[in-house]
Amino acid sequence: MQEDAKPLSEDDLALINALQLRPRASWTELGRALGVDAVTVARRFNRLAEHGTAWVGLSPGPRLFDRICLAFAQIDCAPAATAAVARALSGHPHMLTLERSAGGHDILATVATRDLSALSRYTLDLLPHVPGITAVDVRIVTHTFTEGGRWRIAALAPDQRARLTAPPATQPPRQGPGDITAFDRALLARLAHDGRASYQGLATALDVSLSTVKRRVEQLVRLDVLRFRCDFARPLGGWPVALTFWAKVPPTDLPAVGQALIRLPETRNCAAVSGPHNLILQAGLHSVDDALRLETHLATTHPSLDVVDRVITLRHDKLLGRLLDPYGRATGVVPPDIWAEPGI
Repeated sequence: MQEDAKPLSEDDLALINALQLRPRASWTELGRALGVDAVTVARRFNRLAEHGTAWVGLSPGPRLFDRICLAFAQIDCAPAATAAVARALSGHPHMLTLERSAGGHDILATVATRDLSALSRYTLDLLPHVPGITAVDVRIVTHTFTEGGRWRIAALAPDQRARLTAPPATQPPRQGPGDITAFDRALLARLAHDGRASYQGLATALDVSLSTVKRRVEQLVRLDVLRFRCDFARPLGGWPVALTFWAKVPPTDLPAVGQALIRLPETRNCAAVSGPHNLILQAGLHSVDDALRLETHLATTHPSLDVVDRVITLRHDKLLGRLLDPYGRATGVVPPDIWAEPGI
């Protein structure tokens, strides 16, 4: 491993875990839970962010999945063209995540558009014309059980987690405009770059009042359209292996199986999909050996679940809009813009 790609420390992982629980908590709150002062916490995170080893960005809320069209696209490329195709697709705002795979297809992409019509234009009319792409196979998500923003590492002690986990509270009525406006898209683009951006900084950048920004962000969170998430360079943090299972489950068992799978600590994404395999499960693992252990557990615990393909990711080129280097470090951002008209 390169000298400048050293593994994350235990203190780094503890801070990342704290930010997974409270992505926009104050440095004082985070420091109190971690047992250090606010200045130290801020300095640690700024160092991680500067090196691209950790960052706070956006995550879709559960209600957003009811409003958009989400799909997994398996993409085949001409010989020696995969890297160039991945670079080209990384610039597309509808390409949320790009993984180069050790499997039957060269690239597995997570794609999101405002509706099915836009998805059809993007995947049928535009993607096949990207130089180097030879085939596109799309599996539309019919139900999301969980998404990667809810995945957590276990780097904090129980009492530390308790300090950062708010007690259950009655949710206020979901009020406010739910349609995504041009202002919302500009706001989300800013937050995609920096999920901890201050309300004042956002207001200044967007030339609106602080109260306007604060009110709209809080509305989108309350409407379950928007969430925040802390991500990190997984290969440097002890999770170098990303595994995708394609599985078949009897439709009557699918809801129960899906709900059970999201409780596994390895699960990052889990969704029902169209096509011959009606379930996708994506997991983060410590080693390649863990793949067989996880599959054995699935077979033992869920006998009706039939894993028909298992694919290990060779490299993440993009993760929810964040451009990554071979060590999983962030090198840039292409803010997702699900509502834009597809184009290349």
